[in-house]
Amino acid sequence: MQGEDDELGRPLGLEEAPAHFESPSQIARVSTEAWAQHVGCPNCGSPTLDRLPNNNPVGDLRCPACFDEYELKSKRGRFGPRVTDGAYSAMRQRLVAKNNPHLMLLSYDGVAREATDIIVIPNYYFVLDLIEPRKPLAPTARRAGWIGCNINISNVPPSGRVALLRNRLWVPREEVRLQWQATRFLRDTSLDARGWLLAVMKVVEALRRTEFTLDEVYASEQTLQKLYPANRNVRPKIRQQLQVLRDNGFIEFLGRGAYRLRSSTHA
Repeated sequence: MQGEDDELGRPLGLEEAPAHFESPSQIARVSTEAWAQHVGCPNCGSPTLDRLPNNNPVGDLRCPACFDEYELKSKRGRFGPRVTDGAYSAMRQRLVAKNNPHLMLLSYDGVAREATDIIVIPNYYFVLDLIEPRKPLAPTARRAGWIGCNINISNVPPSGRVALLRNRLWVPREEVRLQWQATRFLRDTSLDARGWLLAVMKVVEALRRTEFTLDEVYASEQTLQKLYPANRNVRPKIRQQLQVLRDNGFIEFLGRGAYRLRSSTHA
């Protein structure tokens, strides 16, 4: 049936919030968190997730099998290029923490009270460049000087946006698993090294072709130079990152400066 997963029978309709919640934002938070428990864990395939206590400083949901944590952000309608998050300093500290959560983005139809889209960005796609500080709160504010942050998801390569639900249709679990597993090697990469890898991955995926050449990646040399102005050997660095991506099965080397994206990386 359209709107439900054949294997798990996951519904699209959001949960009803308890009657004592009156604020629209509280109602949305409670109902979407309750619904998201049935989404399942893309990391290990567990069919359910557990809710974490409301005062948990990091995540909202945790997998009962692999213990990976997820921060849930929900929005009526589609997300834009930036997602509002908490304190800028705390977010930067989270990037190096072992329990840094994956980011789960849930879009829903407020009239039909149904989920429409949900993607998960694995925690190893997060680098400092994705976290943007907002303006400090005014001196007259209750938390004067407090600095929040935005997550610039437009800088995440397509391979890092793992869709679980698209336009009210569940993505087959095997497709989710393949896309997730294709980039798990980033999990074991240091935060510093990960920045370059993700930058080159984004260039490769922006070409929007399965097969591409080294010269086509070199065409983004100036863009990468702006990202890393201290590096004066951008082309050797590009070749190094392509070799890492090849060694980890993200791309194949075809010879004579030609490469191919593996099919599972852009499911």
